[in-house]
Amino acid sequence: VKFALPAAPLVSVLGVTMLVASIIGTSGPVRQMYEQMAQVASANTTVLIRGESGTGKELIAHAIHYNSPRANKPFVKVSCAALPDSLIESELFGYERGAFTGAEQRKKGRFEMAEGGTLFLDEIGDINLSTQVKLLRVLQEREFERLGSTETVKVNVRLLAATNKDMERAIAAGTFREDLYYRLNVIPIRMPPLRERRADIPLLAQHFLDRLSKEATPPRGRVTVSQEAQQALMAFDWPGNVRHLENVMERAFSLSPGRSQ
Repeated sequence: VKFALPAAPLVSVLGVTMLVASIIGTSGPVRQMYEQMAQVASANTTVLIRGESGTGKELIAHAIHYNSPRANKPFVKVSCAALPDSLIESELFGYERGAFTGAEQRKKGRFEMAEGGTLFLDEIGDINLSTQVKLLRVLQEREFERLGSTETVKVNVRLLAATNKDMERAIAAGTFREDLYYRLNVIPIRMPPLRERRADIPLLAQHFLDRLSKEATPPRGRVTVSQEAQQALMAFDWPGNVRHLENVMERAFSLSPGRSQ
């Protein structure tokens, strides 16, 4: 899965102009996050992106990749939570013909697909212990074997990972390897929840409305958020974060008869 270079705003942090994908916000916590991203974008260092569900952790991974020397190489995403334990290893490392029933030909895994670029492992806290062992080896040695093969494959891939889990608790419970955690957590970046960046809520709300207006059939004129509605939005704690806000704005847009909500 390769993503094309997205159209996005530029933000100047630490003297560096950054492409920030679809990250919307100028609040203090977000600007601090921009600074961290600017510091790590040009390196090959592994980054662990932490934050609650719905905050937009994948956007940080996109921005780091597209501001790195690997920007013209593949950006490959794996949603670890969406893959069953029986498939995660074959998806990451690939397999040889005959490795298991139904393996009719060699298939490259996501590591090989990301060669020269960036591999983003979303919800890494959900991978099983067996896969964790193999992932640790790739991070240490930059090599692995496909399922059903003894041939060693070497890779040049930058790894970015994200999780909404309490990793320290998972380590204590024995469901996540401590050595792998330290390999992943070289540079931690935290995506703040929406309740910690309330100043960004009006910007995000208007962004969603503008997009919905353009996508409407037929296209609608610009719909804006009233002052009263802005105050109500900023007073709410948003347990589902940005995704929650987006869904609320979509519902409001669909039910709005006029130009102001």
